[in-house]
Amino acid sequence: DIYTEFSALKSIVMASPNDVVKMPINEPAKGKKQSQIEEYVDFYSGAGVQHIALRTDNIINAITNLRARGVEFIKVPSTYYDDIKLRLKKQGLVLNEDLETLQSLDILIDFDENGYLLQLFTKHLMDRPT
Repeated sequence: DIYTEFSALKSIVMASPNDVVKMPINEPAKGKKQSQIEEYVDFYSGAGVQHIALRTDNIINAITNLRARGVEFIKVPSTYYDDIKLRLKKQGLVLNEDLETLQSLDILIDFDENGYLLQLFTKHLMDRPT
């Protein structure tokens, strides 16, 4: 089970034998507010694929190549990177990637004491929210 201050979900992860493909199967759990999972199920009147995540060893090349092929990604405000610079410095975390390059590609940075995750989200592919 995964909980935040306001929402929760139950998750079971299925994986291929070689652990290359992973599929979390999520369902809403009781929380103070409607979770993202509940919102999706209510909107679509049932279960479905909310999103697909892809793993890469080089996110900069992957995003550059996807953009060249016409994939559109969300735009991240510059204030996000102003804040992240301060948070990274406070944490004493040094990125292997150039922060200016990450910012130019709108790549998001999540981190904790165990390391960091780089990610980016496409714009909605359909006319309904996910």
